[in-house]
Amino acid sequence: MAGMRIKRIPANPELVAADIGSMAPTEKLIRPGSIVTMHYSLALEDGTLVDSTFGTDEPLTFIMGDGTLIDGLEYALIDLKKGDQQSINIPPESGFGFRDEDAVQTLPRDQFSDEMELKPGLVIEFEAPSGLQVPGTVLEVKDDAVVVDFSHPLANRKVIFNVQILDVQ
Repeated sequence: MAGMRIKRIPANPELVAADIGSMAPTEKLIRPGSIVTMHYSLALEDGTLVDSTFGTDEPLTFIMGDGTLIDGLEYALIDLKKGDQQSINIPPESGFGFRDEDAVQTLPRDQFSDEMELKPGLVIEFEAPSGLQVPGTVLEVKDDAVVVDFSHPLANRKVIFNVQILDVQ
């Protein structure tokens, strides 16, 4: 390429002006790194509502890919845009995962308040040694112990998210 000369070709101002004037504004699609504001509801397969921002003045705002959402929901939001509404069925493997037998622990009954009405299915917040709040589901109540599952309370469940995209930046 030695000795090659580059010559600039002047643009045709009429053509450039026509092209710019005819371009329609494009809507931003959700991509990794997008700042997304949306309303959502989370329900179980039987229709039981678990959580929702619909009907509130507090939609969820997050950065796509920051770990706020479960993987299945993130993947389903890719390419949606402001104004889109979607119902998304998410299986356990891309949702809240599967129950982990290693997460089941037997705790002494005296670690729980006497006033606490313990029964199977009750979800209790525990404080981990790191200070994080961790949910645990009571599986069994014995005279001297309580069996608690620290798997996610929605583990093993298919869930349904309904979303309405309010803004994409």
